[in-house]
Amino acid sequence: MSDVKKIATRESYGNALAELGKEHEDIVVLDADLAAATKTGVFKKAFPERHIDCGIAESNMMGVAAGIAATGKVPFASTFAMFAAGRAFEQVRNSIGYPKLNVKIGATHAGISVGEDGATHQCNEDIALMRTIPGMVVINPSDDVEARAAVKAAYEHVGPVYLRFGRLAVPVINDNEDYKFELGKAITLRQGTDVTIIASGLTVSESLAAAEKLAADGISAEVINIHTIKPLDEEAIIKAAEKTGKLVTVEEHSVIGGLGSAVCDVVAEKAPAKVMKIGINDVFGESGPAVQLIKKYGLDSESIYEKVKAFVK
Repeated sequence: MSDVKKIATRESYGNALAELGKEHEDIVVLDADLAAATKTGVFKKAFPERHIDCGIAESNMMGVAAGIAATGKVPFASTFAMFAAGRAFEQVRNSIGYPKLNVKIGATHAGISVGEDGATHQCNEDIALMRTIPGMVVINPSDDVEARAAVKAAYEHVGPVYLRFGRLAVPVINDNEDYKFELGKAITLRQGTDVTIIASGLTVSESLAAAEKLAADGISAEVINIHTIKPLDEEAIIKAAEKTGKLVTVEEHSVIGGLGSAVCDVVAEKAPAKVMKIGINDVFGESGPAVQLIKKYGLDSESIYEKVKAFVK
């Protein structure tokens, strides 16, 4: 995919905020001394009066965002996923989730692809944490087109939203002209009859590449992109379970509590089928180049291909 355009979804986040800022004067962007990394600096440059740097005080920033939302504004609180979901969990739960405030959380640098920042910054638990908060919408876009659409959808949705973005540039797989984003609606990117690969975030493009390799072996793999992990498109999962009988979930997140767990909840109750979860297997990450880490932890297309092939056979 070297000739495919690649953009980091954190870049998409910053650009989308700047565009939305032109249309909606009620948007306020908060950051925790990371505007350059989260790319909210783009918004800050365009609308300095609507950008607040809260300093390295993420928990306080969530409280500030809650207060701003209570005045009728729409705050986007931005920082690394580890700090947004991890360090500030109590404030997100009690100050934003419990009162159902209209706060959008832009969590960048999620997953193992944070790379050289190492295990302490590689947040592979954030989806699990955010899923447990009642009323919290959880979105994990796959590319630039989807990420920008997700930011707009988050603004339009009334209530708390957790947006998950990555540091690593990933292939643009969606067509900007035809793409339509709907909260809670999965997208079938490839039809298949032997197995269904259900992916989210940067693993969507890797899963598509794996499906092409499987096709060469005579294995017909369906690929479904789950960009909204909560609310989940249960109908799409049930149909896939009934169609192929074998589901493989792929995520740049722990296999505990993330996309795989959400899919298994649906399958166990409504459409029994075999499920294999591919993700971070209950271990911490390590420092290293993002692409090498993705391969080492089995999230690259070749690893997905090998695991799915064995699962089907």
